[in-house]
Amino acid sequence: MLGLLSAPAVAAVGAWRPRAAAPAGALFAALSFAAALAGWVLVRGESVVLPWAPSLGVSFAVELDGLAALYSLLATGIGFAVLVYSAGYLPRHLGHEGRPAAEGGRFYFFMLLFMGAMVGLAMAQDLILIFLFWDLTAIASYFLIGYDAHKEESRYAALMALLVTGITAVLLLVGALLLHGAYGTFYVPGLAERARPGLLLDVAGGLILVAGLAKSAQAPLHFWLPRAMAAPTPVSAYLHSAAMVAAGVLLVGRVYPVVSSSGALLGALLVAGGVSIAVGGLLALTRDTLKQLLACSTISQYGYVVFMYGLGGEYGAAGASFYVIAHALAKSALFLTAGAVTEATGEDRLPELGGLAGRMPLLAASGGAAAAGLAALPLTIGFFKDELLFAAALERGPACAAIALGAAVLTLAYTWRFWAGIFLGRAGAEPGRVPGTLVWPVTLLGGLVVLGGVLPGAFAGLAGEAAAASLGEPVGGVEVAYHLDARPENLLALATYALGTLAVLTRGGWEPAARLFARAGEVAGPERGYRLGLRRLNLLSDRAHELEARDLRGRIAGILLPAGVLVGLGLVATPTAGVFRFGEVGADDLPLLIALAAAAAAALATCLTVRHLTLALVVSSAGFSMALVYGFLGAPDVALVAVLVETILTLLLLATMRLIPPGVLREGARVTARQARLKAAVAAVAGLFALGVSWGTFSQPAVQRGAYERLIALTPDAHGKDVVTVTLADFRGLDTLGEITVVALALLGVATLLTRGRLP
Repeated sequence: MLGLLSAPAVAAVGAWRPRAAAPAGALFAALSFAAALAGWVLVRGESVVLPWAPSLGVSFAVELDGLAALYSLLATGIGFAVLVYSAGYLPRHLGHEGRPAAEGGRFYFFMLLFMGAMVGLAMAQDLILIFLFWDLTAIASYFLIGYDAHKEESRYAALMALLVTGITAVLLLVGALLLHGAYGTFYVPGLAERARPGLLLDVAGGLILVAGLAKSAQAPLHFWLPRAMAAPTPVSAYLHSAAMVAAGVLLVGRVYPVVSSSGALLGALLVAGGVSIAVGGLLALTRDTLKQLLACSTISQYGYVVFMYGLGGEYGAAGASFYVIAHALAKSALFLTAGAVTEATGEDRLPELGGLAGRMPLLAASGGAAAAGLAALPLTIGFFKDELLFAAALERGPACAAIALGAAVLTLAYTWRFWAGIFLGRAGAEPGRVPGTLVWPVTLLGGLVVLGGVLPGAFAGLAGEAAAASLGEPVGGVEVAYHLDARPENLLALATYALGTLAVLTRGGWEPAARLFARAGEVAGPERGYRLGLRRLNLLSDRAHELEARDLRGRIAGILLPAGVLVGLGLVATPTAGVFRFGEVGADDLPLLIALAAAAAAALATCLTVRHLTLALVVSSAGFSMALVYGFLGAPDVALVAVLVETILTLLLLATMRLIPPGVLREGARVTARQARLKAAVAAVAGLFALGVSWGTFSQPAVQRGAYERLIALTPDAHGKDVVTVTLADFRGLDTLGEITVVALALLGVATLLTRGRLP
């Protein structure tokens, strides 16, 4: 994909000439947008399904359907506007912090990497492929949010976003595996055909939806998004309007054909969306920092989208897709407005701002158009997003319609607070001059918001195609237009304007309660639980590290003990009736039994010996005895290898023990009675587990055909006489490759030190 390929290209350009990274990044973004648009116009609906891991049922399946086109065009189009903005913003940002311009290349690399991953995620039709692109967006967002890595706030925010979205990504993988286990495919259209309502679909679909809701910052996993505002403004404008947060609802839309048959899951979406609307809206009414206010509003706005998916039906699916378009255009413009105002005035808090409309008229008008779109005023694209919301809610009854009305009122109130707090009222901080690249992208996006309100057909058509992909069937009967009549949607819109105006005028009455709610969330909300859980996990990790790294015994126990527990649980959980049985022992087996008894005796003698020479000989005796066993079992080549290995190890062991002072082993062998009993108990339990596993394996071998038959058949093609020889040769080749890699890395490290000097 062009976005993924352009990321290393722009990094190379930035390393060659730092100032060229910005125009190169914008150019690649423009080409990506043109490619996405051309693909949608020329090859819409085309799919590619290639075998990737056929034995696992995984395919490289991508399709440019309506949903993919919508998110690809948003990711590349808004990405282009943000990268143009970054050309003026980033040099000033780096200059404020005394950082070299060369660091800009890293910024553009991760922006384009995220853009490419987002396009790949939008087009992916296989759940495993979705998971891979999903994690790639998480990695890119981690570096973008933590771009100012010298600040503790940025590092903390990046780690929080990575943990919340990364841990929940595991749920996506688990849900995908459950669906594959039940229906035999990871292919989403195939799952949509085969999935049936039931407990398994509720559990698997619920796990996938949790991953999507966490990525889209839905309550109670919303707390990472306001923290992520520590990132530079272009990152906030891109990730949290049209990319990272949008990826969450993209996942919901992609798996919607699979989960929409579950009433429980649709109800969960309704609840999650409604709660997020309220939580995000109330928090936005209390935040004074510009980007924090917008971040909280994003929580609320994507709550709208999740709520509409929960409502279901054509209006719900089409309204959700249309809402994503309208929100992306308006919110990215408002984020860029906040950044331009902060750069011009040096202030980022509402109490220090105001009265900028006369001194920054173009920015005020452009930001005002975006704000009007977010508040759903007529002649903007936002008017139709609320019309579709009201239509979908009215289909479900008056309760849902009341929730939709409350959501719209909240939106109007906090949007007015943002725009009026900056551009109206008493004069605040005096603005300085800002480059045109900080204003023209806002003007472009604000113009698109107005264009969508005058000519909504193209946007509605794209949203309808996306809804068809989510519903799995064509969407008809959903239209957006101005209707000058008393239909319920218009009445709800008028009620929104009236109640929103009332909320703005009565701010002094409800604001203390809203701030009390926000304060309660800080004291006892999910972020506090995250911090407490993270602290406890760190303490547990430190304690486990202490136990494991204290001595060699602890390190070995740290590996073998969990392994033994897992094996034990497997033995307990597995039906064993008729599995463990004795075979017959005849006179022909006597040499083999003698060799096994000698190996067992040597192993026991190892535990009782402290003299250096005797210990080395006893240890080697166990190995030589096992070599005899291999010989009796008809594997002379393995026996020969074992003899050679044991001989070399014995010589090395003798040479090493020659260096150990005489009394060290005797001193180490002195144990208390309690330690001796504990060691004996551990040894007995370990021996019983080993006995159970080996006995069960050899008593009743697996009936199904194994991979060994395939290996035996391929042995002549590998020019080997038996499987063991070929396997050893292959592993030796892999081992050599690993050694070469280690040597190469060591040489790179040496070269780095020589060229850049010693590390501090």
